[in-house]
Amino acid sequence: MAKLLYTMGEVADMLSEAPSAVRYWSNYFEKYVKPQRNAKGNRLYHPEDIETLKQIQFMVKKQGLTLEGAMQKMREDHRSVDRRVKALDSLKAIREQLVAVRTAICK
Repeated sequence: MAKLLYTMGEVADMLSEAPSAVRYWSNYFEKYVKPQRNAKGNRLYHPEDIETLKQIQFMVKKQGLTLEGAMQKMREDHRSVDRRVKALDSLKAIREQLVAVRTAICK
């Protein structure tokens, strides 16, 4: 069962990014990433926000776009980026499964 809300630290770990980067992207892309805040003011992210952050990370880190370029791409058509990010996630999961199988066979 998936969680409904994730903390900043959990999201940063999922993305393998520093919490400051996640915070900055959240502020820069406030139209697309809308975390809730708890009573202390900490950000709590929905799974949809995490998917958007993955898209931003892909555009900035993998495609080499600037934040402004990534913003423009989000405005134009972010579905193509979404498909690529999901494909990469699927490939990573398959690789993890293959490594687990190889490890089990070699023992």
